[in-house]
Amino acid sequence: MSLKQQIDADIKQAMLARDQDKLRALRAVKSLILLEETKEGGTGELKPDDEMKVLIKAVKQRRDSADIYRQQNRPDLLAIEEAEIAVIEKYLPSQLSEDELKAKLQAIMTRVGASVPSDLGKVMGIASKELAGQADGKAISAMVKQLLQ
Repeated sequence: MSLKQQIDADIKQAMLARDQDKLRALRAVKSLILLEETKEGGTGELKPDDEMKVLIKAVKQRRDSADIYRQQNRPDLLAIEEAEIAVIEKYLPSQLSEDELKAKLQAIMTRVGASVPSDLGKVMGIASKELAGQADGKAISAMVKQLLQ
């Protein structure tokens, strides 16, 4: 079952359950998927990698909004964003723990021969592709910088 089909089925379940938070998050994801499918040069079908990018983008947008709401002391809006993040993250692969991330990054660094801070770009390019959806880009970057010192 594709992500789009899964989202459609879950929207129906959320409507029946009258779960407004879940429904709002799923409709937003469906909208992003439709936009991605119909963009210029699109094939009308999303590959699993593209589906993952859409989900990552949706979570990132909500995290950025949540940070802004936290800074502006808006707990009402913050709660909405956090509820949507929780719903969307269920469709992403499980996130790596800090130890798992460190181990994977060390393996990548060994493979590319990175040992000095100037090798950050080489490691980040490969790590971003291999760990997409499994770890946040900021977390990857921070860990790579720490390991290359």
